[in-house]
Amino acid sequence: MDSFSTETLADPVALTRALVDIESVSGDEQRITDTVERALRSAPHLSVQRDGNVLCARTELGRERRVVLAGHLDTVPIADNLPSRVDGDVMHGCGTSDMKSGDALALHLAVTLPAPRHDVTYLFYDCEEVEAERNGLSRISRTRPDWLAADFAILLEGTYGEVEAGCQGTMRARLTATGVRAHSARSWLGSNAIHAAGEALDRLRGYQPRTVVIDGCEYREGLNAVRIAGGIAGNIVPDECVVEVNFRFAPDRTEADAHAHVREVFAGLPLKVEITDSAPGALPGLSEPAAADFLAAIGTRPRGKFGWTDVARFASIGVPALNYGPGDPNVAHARDERVEIPLIRSGAEALRRWLA
Repeated sequence: MDSFSTETLADPVALTRALVDIESVSGDEQRITDTVERALRSAPHLSVQRDGNVLCARTELGRERRVVLAGHLDTVPIADNLPSRVDGDVMHGCGTSDMKSGDALALHLAVTLPAPRHDVTYLFYDCEEVEAERNGLSRISRTRPDWLAADFAILLEGTYGEVEAGCQGTMRARLTATGVRAHSARSWLGSNAIHAAGEALDRLRGYQPRTVVIDGCEYREGLNAVRIAGGIAGNIVPDECVVEVNFRFAPDRTEADAHAHVREVFAGLPLKVEITDSAPGALPGLSEPAAADFLAAIGTRPRGKFGWTDVARFASIGVPALNYGPGDPNVAHARDERVEIPLIRSGAEALRRWLA
């Protein structure tokens, strides 16, 4: 039975390594969740609940404000990068950056900070690295929304020690061009769907994305073809071609705005435009007093989050949220995934300074 020693829980670097060395590929989080639960239940100042492989630990001190520290416990599949290893000031291993170093900060504070200045909810959840319908935080937002209720939330995803406010929305669409199938030796009897799809690619090539500044944070949009499929055989004019596009949109657009924009970009073309997946962005929410206190404690200027993160799930229920964690997002999911040890220590110190 795995457990963390008192000494390990007191040291966020040692705790990061201990968490990394518990394999927890998405869908296989039982062992790590059990171990984190035992650590949380060892702290008498916490009220702990569990739903599947989602853990909620709360202080109940009657403070004026409640804040959330949240992180997912799963990783992408192992790539010959376990167990962890340390080389100087760098820790290598699957999950070091995304996001067990962030989880370690939350678990370390949960156990070692009995009387924070705000009441704190610590959330640990499963299946973030796979399809959205399996995401533990998404499920809990529907079935236990009270677990997410707060004045402010921090998702401890890797930001390389910077503060990234809000996040952009994401949307995928299928553009289907149709034609008439024919033998390529008599191509004039058909209509080439791949050629027809070229008009959509021309629109994408000439597309001018917006740059939007909200609360001093810059968000850069992008609309790109990410996959194309068409063709039947080497001697047939194809009658269908599908282009998949991905739109990353600034959080001042709603999902409906984003859908309408994509349809507008391809208006007038002989295409079927089908929205296949979308998720809203999250506004920065920097006006919340707890967010201002946090930024003062961190001492860095926030920037916009270009990708999509689970802060959007908090924003959807009216809880402003930020991204902050020691991991480097540029090496997340890489075979040589790693985290810089000084960023783990400085992150723990900054969060303690804010909460204590």
